[in-house]
Amino acid sequence: MKATIQHNHQSFQVDFSRPIDISLPLSNTTENPIAWYQEIPEIEPVKVGDWIGKVSEGTSSTNFNNIFFNPHAHGTHTECLGHITTDFYNVNEALTTFFFTAELISITPESVGEDLVISRLQVEVALQNKSPEAIVIRTFPNSETKKHLNYSNTNPPYLSEEAAIFLRELGIKHLLIDLPSVDKEHDEGKLVSHKAFWNVKDIKNLNPDARMDCTITELIFVKNYIADGSYLLNLQIASFVNDASPSKPVLYKIEN
Repeated sequence: MKATIQHNHQSFQVDFSRPIDISLPLSNTTENPIAWYQEIPEIEPVKVGDWIGKVSEGTSSTNFNNIFFNPHAHGTHTECLGHITTDFYNVNEALTTFFFTAELISITPESVGEDLVISRLQVEVALQNKSPEAIVIRTFPNSETKKHLNYSNTNPPYLSEEAAIFLRELGIKHLLIDLPSVDKEHDEGKLVSHKAFWNVKDIKNLNPDARMDCTITELIFVKNYIADGSYLLNLQIASFVNDASPSKPVLYKIEN
């Protein structure tokens, strides 16, 4: 279904019958991506005495599972600045609108010592003077194995602090990336890119100009055939009262 959208004084057409899901599903198998030294998620039927909440076991008319997982470690998730602050802030209150103009860019991180880093210059060149509400960063190489990796203790690529500052100063409010974190895995808890993007200067006494309504979404996956360019982003989260929620970002190609 094609529709003409009026958004932030812009008019463009999208085809809502052609969604591009860039989320990774959660499963209790080794196919599930893992980060931050966790085990695979647990999805198990409830057991009460001899009763098992699984239709195939013959004791229940419904499938009735408990699920144990960590949103930061087990798949695509969206987080707010409450992820790094002393005071509690939850993503369900931070994200209150769900459609945004977005630019998909592809970057091969640069070698910096033993690290692979996304630089400010790379982001600036890829954006080509555009200033969308959201940015979606696909990193190369981009093998399908990304969807199933255990990232723990592998020193994955990350976003430089300068690049995060650039995105903040450009006014980008939602940052999506196909890595487990925008920061270096072992960084002594500095989290410089998280702090730079959210403009958090003191985690104990939040500054008035901290970006409360901005989000970071990590562990997405954008297939290779999807072209860089301009999209409409539908950023869907579960209604969790938590610093982060599992999420389902969906792109729609802007056709004009």
